[in-house]
Amino acid sequence: MSIYAETHEIFDLVQLMVTNLLVDKPEDPLQYLIDYLKRDSLEVPRVMLLGPPASGKRTIARQLCEQTRAVHVTASSVLKEDTELARRTQQHGDQKQEVPSEQWIRLIQQRLSKTDCVQQGWVLEGIPRNRQEALLLQELGIAPDHVVVLEAPDAVLIHRSLGKRVDPVTGDVYHTTFRWPRDDEVGRRLVRGEVLSEEQAAARLLRYHREAHGLRRAYENRLAVVNADQHHDDVYAQVLTHVLRRPRSVAPHTPRVLLLGPPASGKSLLAERIAQKYDIVNVCCGQLLKAAAADQAETGELITPYLETREPVPDSTVLQILTQRLSRLDCTTRGWVLHGFPRNAEQAKKLQESKFIPSRVFFLEVMDAVALERVALRAVDPVTGERYHSLYKPAPSPEVQARLRQSPLDSEALVQARLNEYWDRMPALQAVYPDAVYISGEQDPHTVLESLESRLVGQLPRRLSSPEQW
Repeated sequence: MSIYAETHEIFDLVQLMVTNLLVDKPEDPLQYLIDYLKRDSLEVPRVMLLGPPASGKRTIARQLCEQTRAVHVTASSVLKEDTELARRTQQHGDQKQEVPSEQWIRLIQQRLSKTDCVQQGWVLEGIPRNRQEALLLQELGIAPDHVVVLEAPDAVLIHRSLGKRVDPVTGDVYHTTFRWPRDDEVGRRLVRGEVLSEEQAAARLLRYHREAHGLRRAYENRLAVVNADQHHDDVYAQVLTHVLRRPRSVAPHTPRVLLLGPPASGKSLLAERIAQKYDIVNVCCGQLLKAAAADQAETGELITPYLETREPVPDSTVLQILTQRLSRLDCTTRGWVLHGFPRNAEQAKKLQESKFIPSRVFFLEVMDAVALERVALRAVDPVTGERYHSLYKPAPSPEVQARLRQSPLDSEALVQARLNEYWDRMPALQAVYPDAVYISGEQDPHTVLESLESRLVGQLPRRLSSPEQW
């Protein structure tokens, strides 16, 4: 039941429905939920894109909206709305008067409550402008899922302001140095936007910096800062990656972790540390087979000859032993971390068919040279059973060093053969798990664990291959 609920995100759906119900407080809650479930998409992008003048907010916001189908909301577009509130707000600007924050935020709320923003989501460009406006939005229940702040040195931003050019037809922003249009016709019709001196640009930046700290504090739990002083494509890629990342959910979740990787990639050590920290069951397929062979039951007698001759145990037998272990109460209630199986695409598909589907799959990546170094230089003390390594954990004394023995399976030739076999099977195995996460196993074990944890506690990011698949 829990696997079905997690697969179809039932817990997250209920959480989303209750959240919207309590924020909107409709007169008829039941009808509200019925209408809510009839929407084309329940999860729509709600993004705030903030940053100083000339940091590239307009261009990034336009690209985000093209990719996600969200509505691009700017201060100028809000003022063009055909409403009494918009006209009164525009009059303040025409008379060079400051618009009261409460009035401005009501205008934003009015725009975001329209059907297109509700059904498609929105990207607010440069809104809110300060902490007071952010708090007023929060009081009205307007909370973004993602807040992205673009940053760059003031000298770069001033230089961008002076070279800024605008396409009067599309409204797209370009620059004489950093981003000139590829189409010559577009380049010929570009005009300078608001003409600013260097002193005026610096004054605008100063006003922004005065409000920036308080604005960040209002959204510190969902904030991402992106360096805008790099190639535009790199900036957009980082922003899109953050936007596609789902907010952390408090819905119930039973971790089912699968670790894959070549020999000596650190799967056993990582599984042990994950199991200890999160109190989940460490399931090593190799240890399961040895335990079954030690048992005098029928299955143990069946697999013992395979283990003695080092021949692979039939997949059906391995799967039978594995599913029996994963079916126990501790695994179903606490979760599990599995390593040592599957070794190929056929085994992976059989594991999927058995309904034991991992919620997170991690590929640990190491180069062959590193794997060989880790294995070929290790040896075991036959007296104590302690394992040592010539580089990472040398023997404590010459006496211990003299009695160390290396396993025949750790010879360089055999390890290289196992590595070659893994790399041959890896492409097909990757195809079975397209949402897998890849982590470098060559880092310090603590760093590897931190990288894995950051992807274990949060939801999987959205896969967005087209605007219709938000």
